[in-house]
Amino acid sequence: MHVKERWMLTTKKADFYGIAERFGIDPVIARIIRNRDIIGDEAIEEYLHGGLEKLKDPFVLKDMDRAAELLRKKIAEKKKIRVIGDYDVDGIMSAYILRRGILEAGGNADIRIPNRVYDGYGMNSTMIEAARSDGIDTIVTCDNGISAFEAVSLAKEFGMTVIITDHHEVLEMPDADAVVDPRRTDDASDSGTLCGASVAWKLIRAIGGDPAFDMLQYAAFATICDIVELRGENRIIVKEGLKSLKQTDNKGLLALADACSINLSEIGTYHIGFILGPCLNASGRLDTAMKAMALLESTHEISARRTADELKALNDSRKAMTEEGVKQAVTSIEEQGAVKDKVLVVFLPDVHESIAGIIAGRIREKYSRPVFILTRAENCVKGSGRSIESYSMFDELVKAGDLLLKYGGHPMAAGLSLEERNVPFLRERLNQNSALTEQDLVPEVRIDVPMPLSYVTEQLISQLDLLEPCGKGNEKPVFAEKNVYCDHVRLFGVRHNLLKMRVRSMTSSGDADPGRIGFQPAAAGPAHDAVCFRDADELAARIAENPELSIVYEPQINEYMGQRRIQILIRHYE
Repeated sequence: MHVKERWMLTTKKADFYGIAERFGIDPVIARIIRNRDIIGDEAIEEYLHGGLEKLKDPFVLKDMDRAAELLRKKIAEKKKIRVIGDYDVDGIMSAYILRRGILEAGGNADIRIPNRVYDGYGMNSTMIEAARSDGIDTIVTCDNGISAFEAVSLAKEFGMTVIITDHHEVLEMPDADAVVDPRRTDDASDSGTLCGASVAWKLIRAIGGDPAFDMLQYAAFATICDIVELRGENRIIVKEGLKSLKQTDNKGLLALADACSINLSEIGTYHIGFILGPCLNASGRLDTAMKAMALLESTHEISARRTADELKALNDSRKAMTEEGVKQAVTSIEEQGAVKDKVLVVFLPDVHESIAGIIAGRIREKYSRPVFILTRAENCVKGSGRSIESYSMFDELVKAGDLLLKYGGHPMAAGLSLEERNVPFLRERLNQNSALTEQDLVPEVRIDVPMPLSYVTEQLISQLDLLEPCGKGNEKPVFAEKNVYCDHVRLFGVRHNLLKMRVRSMTSSGDADPGRIGFQPAAAGPAHDAVCFRDADELAARIAENPELSIVYEPQINEYMGQRRIQILIRHYE
């Protein structure tokens, strides 16, 4: 099903030719940088060439001085320190960074990570009771703790020292000995988009650890997987961390990359976000996140490879479960006529609760509307939601709070639990309250530059690398052209999910002006290879009727058998 879309051209103004001349870049690159709101020569210079020297001093974070002082003291006194992380990639990497940093400083530390199903998110009182039994003196949290009021109070009652490092919203401060969270209202560091692992890494740097920036690779890995904005300091963390990761000596990551057939020397944000990261996440979803921790701490290649194979198998299982869950959700939506709902509430009793959020994301993409996937849990129904820009999921759950046992989240995602009898009432209430319009449900496609295919060269594509690393807040640039001529169409794959063809611009490169919107017809340009993975069979039928398309695309270099060819990846068409 080819979804109707609203194509929007980004039209921010600047002296693109002046910027291009000053920085030695193509005007197209200058326009893309302006589209990312990078304004002024200093900001452009940092964006293009900023390195480790641009990272902020850890002590600009509120309470970092207190946290570092306490941690150094406990390390010197050989006190037993427990790091409490979270079961996703950010929590796993945060905990690894902290324990390794403490051990390298001569301290004594172990790690505990909650079980997603039995413990739920974050540090809890049961974990504090266990810490007391184990003779723990100091607890350091990472990627959690800012809302663990009861657990922190109990730890203080037991005479423990509590240091919190987190990056989530701060509504109220727990009574810990030190709280490092860039989202504190009294934090003036302007570091609110850091992920948990970056905050943890800064604490280790603050006690004098990681002088060679080796552990930056783990903060970079977490930054990508936690989908925080790749702007400013985050972008530098990822850019520099990837350099370390390409030369890593971590036996676990080397084994995982090998198991996933990835060459680490060529690794980028895609490989981490969509291949390696999900393998680590799968351990926390279907087993225990301590298995992922064991991989990172592996010292022997054989055991590392065994654990890597287990994680890959878990992720393969998670993917299969997700595909089955998506099919069940689509069937339920279509059979119940819920496709008419502006907010989809789908009850899938037998789906594993840990993949509800992934399924919700996939259904949101398919139907372009807010989605809640609910599953049967012990004594209640649990669920996860994924939203669209025009619908604040958390605010809407507040309005239906009387139907829920528990809920939390933010505008784009939420979690909830409720009694099973209230499931149909929740669907009804959310749709009654919804102010979404039909226009809100049409997905937007943001276009950076209207650019004829004839303007695409290997040199331009190589300059696009200056924009890396790309991700949230620094999206991969996309281009558009009207009336592209298509021929030599072929379908591949068992399910015909890949289309290959040749495409040719009907606008010459001389008419491409990065500072101007619009097109001028001209002689046909050179033909390029093109691929499309989206609605491939529908696209083939469409071209058979009319070989001219309007496309949103990404230019690439395809290397095969020692040959380099320009390839056009078609992301959207009409």
